[in-house]
Amino acid sequence: MDSAGIFHRDYLLVTLGACALVFLVAFESLAVTTIMPLVSRELDGAGLYALAFAGPLATGVIGMVATGNWSDRRGPVGPLYAAVALFVLGLLIAGTAATMPALVAGRLVQGLGGGAMTVALYVVIARVYPPVLHPKIFAAFSAAWVIPSLVGPFAAGLVAQLVSWHWVFLGVVGLVVPALLMVVPALRGLHGTPDGGSREPAVPEDMSTPAPRTSSGSGRLAWAALAALAVLGLNLSARLPVAGGVVAVAAVAVALLAVRPLVPRGTLTARRGLPSVILTRGLAAAAFFGAEVYLPYLLVERYDFSPTFAGLALTGGAVSWAAGSAVQGRLGARLDHRRAVRIGAALVLGAVILVLVTTALNWPAAVAVTAWVFAGGGMGLMYARLSVMTLALSSKQNEGFNSSAMSIADSLGGALSLATTGIIFAAFPTTAASFSGVFALTAVIGVAGVFVAARVAGPR
Repeated sequence: MDSAGIFHRDYLLVTLGACALVFLVAFESLAVTTIMPLVSRELDGAGLYALAFAGPLATGVIGMVATGNWSDRRGPVGPLYAAVALFVLGLLIAGTAATMPALVAGRLVQGLGGGAMTVALYVVIARVYPPVLHPKIFAAFSAAWVIPSLVGPFAAGLVAQLVSWHWVFLGVVGLVVPALLMVVPALRGLHGTPDGGSREPAVPEDMSTPAPRTSSGSGRLAWAALAALAVLGLNLSARLPVAGGVVAVAAVAVALLAVRPLVPRGTLTARRGLPSVILTRGLAAAAFFGAEVYLPYLLVERYDFSPTFAGLALTGGAVSWAAGSAVQGRLGARLDHRRAVRIGAALVLGAVILVLVTTALNWPAAVAVTAWVFAGGGMGLMYARLSVMTLALSSKQNEGFNSSAMSIADSLGGALSLATTGIIFAAFPTTAASFSGVFALTAVIGVAGVFVAARVAGPR
């Protein structure tokens, strides 16, 4: 059955259901960005606007760690059901909110469930699909993230305009349950993890995963909560008129300290193998998303683009992300993992440098827009392969821990980058200098990503 595709009858329902769940999480994330100005105005919640975005990211880290621990002990079935339940509960709370604090509370629960769902699905993939199909299913996941970027903002705005913003949350509830039901048949027999032994590693012994941290599950949850609080503190530090800089530095230090028990040993020092795979994932997210948030802003402020046309730059990146992911899926073993990751990291770095030069030298906007197409292609090329490598470098006993570590690297990498670029953007006296500072920082992160990408090791 290893030669069957992900849409073979043995995998069809779980493929469709898992992709649908990923699609709905992605749609909700993008849709909320569209409607939040309207929600904030209607609920008089400008003071909690930033927290409505930062909060779900922070609670998602806690959900990832909890699900990783649970999946390693009991298998992915219970964690997936619990994650979907929390996601739906968060949608219901936010969709029925009459005040901004209630909506933020719903977003916090929604983020907890969304983060947990990501890790649970990764473990399901590891248990259900043979390794040869992992590049293709992760390519499908990437496509499930891209499609909402094309239709999500427009659909959300239309629903909010014609009906109510409440239905942007409530309407998704009716779609989550059918998506889960498609996955249920594949979950039979996945309860629990064998007590003795583990499957043979798919890599040579010297490239296998380091032993996971020995801290207890409750200890890892505490560290996750601390990391989440540090991210929130960094986001809010710019609001402090006096001690903001001190708080920002302390928040970064605490976040790095707290993340150490949540990732494989050697991750922060770029040890070869799995630690560098996880670190590359975080650096890629930090460089790409840290720059992407400011690209439409640049096009509107410096080049007088309308918001609609400025958004097309992101659409181009999203489409090329899907294309890059599809290409790596089709190439399979003809493009080895290490080379795919190195090419992808180089494309992201080159794109960010081009955007920086465009900003500094006032080059035509078309240069930056074109550059971002290459950035998206680079992310598509390496993201799926980093997921494949994480599973291939894991045993059945630590699939959950390593999957959660990869997702945590995504979230914390992007969150720390966005918080830091926000501080930098506000620190410069002119808009031109602010944009240059932001893209310079993300270019430095991209350089680090290229260096660490050379230290990843995949199955031979």
